[in-house]
Amino acid sequence: MTDTSAVPAGTVTSGDDTHLRILSRTDLAGIEISLSDVVSTVEGAYRTLHAGQSDNPRKLTVKPHDEHSVSYAMLGRDGSRDVVAIKTSYKHGLDKGREDQHYYTTLTLYDDVTGLPVAMMDCSRIGSLRTPAVSALLARECAADGARSALVIGTGTQGRLALPFLLTTLPDLDRLMLFGTHSEGVAAVREQLRGHFPDRDVELVTELRTAAAEADVVVATAGAHTPAAIEADWLKPGALSILVGHGLAPSTLHQADRVVATSEAQMNVTGTDMADAEGRLPAVDTEFPPVLAGVAPGRRSATERIFAYNSGLVVTDIALGHRFAQLALAQGLGTEVPLWQ
Repeated sequence: MTDTSAVPAGTVTSGDDTHLRILSRTDLAGIEISLSDVVSTVEGAYRTLHAGQSDNPRKLTVKPHDEHSVSYAMLGRDGSRDVVAIKTSYKHGLDKGREDQHYYTTLTLYDDVTGLPVAMMDCSRIGSLRTPAVSALLARECAADGARSALVIGTGTQGRLALPFLLTTLPDLDRLMLFGTHSEGVAAVREQLRGHFPDRDVELVTELRTAAAEADVVVATAGAHTPAAIEADWLKPGALSILVGHGLAPSTLHQADRVVATSEAQMNVTGTDMADAEGRLPAVDTEFPPVLAGVAPGRRSATERIFAYNSGLVVTDIALGHRFAQLALAQGLGTEVPLWQ
């Protein structure tokens, strides 16, 4: 196991102006990194963005008319690391089941001090860690004091690490619930939870309305074909609902007492399925970076129902991707490609 603390947070050995180091999914899969390291890295990216040191422009989106696929391009700059990067994402088969879909995502990093490339990497593991870490930070800042129960909807990539990350930022949670319809996904959620917290288990729920009424924190990570759709009046006073994928009905947004978004601009691009009958989304009360910085409150009262929209910001991908690049280069991982020769 790699001691991640032994790799300085601000140094990466860049290549030269003719070669690009490629970090494959296999290269990144073997790198050990703690959940707390991931949370700290992601939180640092948000704080740097709020301080005005980073740039996170709105993502570009392309969809065909029948919406069978979607592609994104995201450019950003991390000012604390002096790294520029572009992330691309392409998913095909949105009209099909999960097993018939194709998904590819990459991140290319450049050192903005030397002007040299750092690496191009598969970004699937970065996203699988970054997103639940953001949900866990949202829960830490926006859940009611004394929150003890959490419900996760969905057992796909984002659902499988949701509970371990929640326990990292809210260690006092004592009831963990899961709603999922895929047996292999449920088994994967349990495996991930026990891998990080061997003494904890998850309660599989089938009565979603009952579970939602008992949850202090709800994290909806399911795919588009989920039967789950929690309504606002199912939630108890003081509940926090976090939308990552699907599993919440639009009423949880439109009837919320407070709306928090990682980025209002991104929510307006990717959250259109939560629009009302007139195609409108409500205004966001606060974005999340000011909450983390202590400038805006995450919660104003113990009883308000809060809706939080977790959309990926490329600055968090850059920070975590850079962290993985540090660890990978320290181990000599990756393949040098003479791309510009």
